[in-house]
Amino acid sequence: MAIVALLLSANVTATQINVSGLFKDRVMVIVNGGKPRVLAAGESEQGVKLLSADAQSATFEVDGKRRVLSMGQSYAGSGGGAKPIVSLNADGRGHFFTTGTINGHSVDFMVDTGASSVALSSREADRMGVNYRSGQRTLVSTANGTAVAYRVLLNNVRIGGISLNMVPAMVLEGDGMSVALLGMSFLNQLDMKREGTIMTLTQRY
Repeated sequence: MAIVALLLSANVTATQINVSGLFKDRVMVIVNGGKPRVLAAGESEQGVKLLSADAQSATFEVDGKRRVLSMGQSYAGSGGGAKPIVSLNADGRGHFFTTGTINGHSVDFMVDTGASSVALSSREADRMGVNYRSGQRTLVSTANGTAVAYRVLLNNVRIGGISLNMVPAMVLEGDGMSVALLGMSFLNQLDMKREGTIMTLTQRY
């Protein structure tokens, strides 16, 4: 399955990774603007080492840290303290989807600047071991009407190289949400820039 990731970086000295294909234990990658190369798990290119890969994401070791890239994601950074960057491509309807993790568990996100916080279904919360029932119970309005929700703090939310701890979230009862929403409780801690169909997220600190 070919996956194209557009890399944006203002720092030309930074390590740049552009993933153009994902396969089991292999990835097609362009490093620092060079020629595309297929790396197998354990192989390196210009200091970027592929640790693992499947059809959903690839895990690299770069700048001394692990970086996970999946569909629509990219990385630009350097050992000199460059901030993690993730670039997302809009789909045909103008929505931005990405794969990330909540408390280390893989989850599909849709970026939603209209959502005040990260939001996920209770079924997903149960799968990830989030004890949402101990959170504050409330009612929220959704496209399908009023729903019971619980306010929680997520230990960690990560997309690509961007990782934030203690992120406020809402868990909605039921399984009506097909994907989790990456809302403003996460996005407010990033610098966001949109140019056409590209959204670039940069971790501030």
